[in-house]
Amino acid sequence: MAPVLIDDAARTRLVDRFGAELAEPWCDALPDLVARLTAQWGLTVREARPGNTGRTLLCTGPDGDLRVLKLTPDPEVVRLEFAGLRAWAGCSRVVQVLDADLGANAILLEGLVPGTELTGRAVPWAEIGELLTQLHSAEPPRGFRRLAEGIEFIFDLSERRRRESAAAGHMGADVLAKGRERALALATSGPVTLIHGDLHPANVLDAGPGRGAVAIDPRPGLGDPSLDAVDFVFVPMAAGGTIDDGIAALAPHVPGFDAERVRAWCVAMAPLVALAPLRRGEHTPFTDALLQMAR
Repeated sequence: MAPVLIDDAARTRLVDRFGAELAEPWCDALPDLVARLTAQWGLTVREARPGNTGRTLLCTGPDGDLRVLKLTPDPEVVRLEFAGLRAWAGCSRVVQVLDADLGANAILLEGLVPGTELTGRAVPWAEIGELLTQLHSAEPPRGFRRLAEGIEFIFDLSERRRRESAAAGHMGADVLAKGRERALALATSGPVTLIHGDLHPANVLDAGPGRGAVAIDPRPGLGDPSLDAVDFVFVPMAAGGTIDDGIAALAPHVPGFDAERVRAWCVAMAPLVALAPLRRGEHTPFTDALLQMAR
């Protein structure tokens, strides 16, 4: 049976992200687009994976290997991801591009095996440290947005999502506004490198014993490298520990690690980290701790 390329849940996520005017026609045209691209690159679709900015298709390549076809309705999303991945070409801890059709908003990536997310698993701290070092050592290409632009966008989107969801009962607009103010202050100060921009355990996959942790799905920009550490520093706190536990675990593996700026970013981004579970109705000790931090 052929995999379902776009289901109702995926369509709803894309409409929420991009609006119906852009997302609906793209979803309707997706089967024809996939047929053209799979013929172009000799692919057979195995499985469709969900995503907030498009669709990810696991495919068999012409040599029987695993390949990943990423598609999005937004040309700016694919342009930035492709430019970032091209800057990280040759980095063992970043997924590598095999080909792209930017006119079709499509990128073809190597497949990672077993490709298991780090979510819910023990963090390989030394590998994450090496990953961060590789990310932030790349030469930034021209044409990248500054981090402050991304901060404005994500807080605008988050305020709409807060207001229209169950999160509104637990988080006021003032909490997000304070987070935005703190994040913008950090984004317009400190060091500037090419950053991943969306680095969290679900966006790092296990590529097997010979390679280990590999980052996927960047939202690259130019900004403070400390931001990329935030979601991993939160992992021990989610398990009942503290931010200091996460900092202590990661710091020895990152040259020049700035614990104070990482901590400040954790405070600024705490409302965004809390928002996703609160939207799902998950009010937990972790979300309480995040909201307390954010106030």
